[in-house]
Amino acid sequence: MRHSLPRLSLLILLASGAQTALAAEPTYDRHARGMTALTTITGDGAGKMVESLREIAPELAEWVTDFAYGDVVSRPQLPLTTRELATVAALTALGNAQPQLKAHIKGALNAGCSPREVVEVIMQMAVYAGFPAAINGILAAKEVFAERGIKLEPTPR
Repeated sequence: MRHSLPRLSLLILLASGAQTALAAEPTYDRHARGMTALTTITGDGAGKMVESLREIAPELAEWVTDFAYGDVVSRPQLPLTTRELATVAALTALGNAQPQLKAHIKGALNAGCSPREVVEVIMQMAVYAGFPAAINGILAAKEVFAERGIKLEPTPR
């Protein structure tokens, strides 16, 4: 059987344990994508959040950065604004993730969503997740808006 030299070299590299070096680049790319997405969403808080997780659960820090943000949130098929509104909706529906909900309300605003869009997606959760979840979501949005000096006028009926 005849092998081409580049193919044979690759086989020798893989057999010799060089697969670690070859696999490092895609991991780095997804980590870099994840950190970029996290920084866009959280601003300066990305590094702090990752480091606080890394202190006690380094694997969880990697999963959040590399998988959640590097592989999923960074996908080009949906704009970041849509992804953040979906995240706000999901966290509102969960009803037990207030710190993350507030972070993603901030993230939605950072990504370019309007305060009205954030309020509307939270209000819609009253239908699907119940009034308590929607009320708690609105109160979280109210806190974030107050921190940022955002005054939202009620919509006309």
